[in-house]
Amino acid sequence: MAYTLTDKERLLCLQHAEMCQVFSHPTRLEIINVLREGDRTVTEIADLLEISMGNLSQHLAMMRERRILTNRKVGNQVYYRVTNSKLLKAFDLLREILLEQIEKDSLLLTKSRKTPRRPGV
Repeated sequence: MAYTLTDKERLLCLQHAEMCQVFSHPTRLEIINVLREGDRTVTEIADLLEISMGNLSQHLAMMRERRILTNRKVGNQVYYRVTNSKLLKAFDLLREILLEQIEKDSLLLTKSRKTPRRPGV
């Protein structure tokens, strides 16, 4: 029996892949982390991350397109925030997985350095 996707499932897979592109760049991950505490202006984000406004604007636009971030304008200031707090849960889960892997790799590396070599090997 062949596996077939419904149109809704195909759309979901497409949007899932697009959302995951946000997680594929360190600067975008840093933006998400900075916005964890709440709304911030473009200037605040640029200053905190020490990146140019042009570079930041490209990342913010991409994240808005994928509905990761929303913005609001107050006077001359544009504030950004994470659209859905569940995104932070996904972000944190991935970070936990990565930290576990780093710790495991570090432990393996430490053990391999402590293991004496057999003579003649």
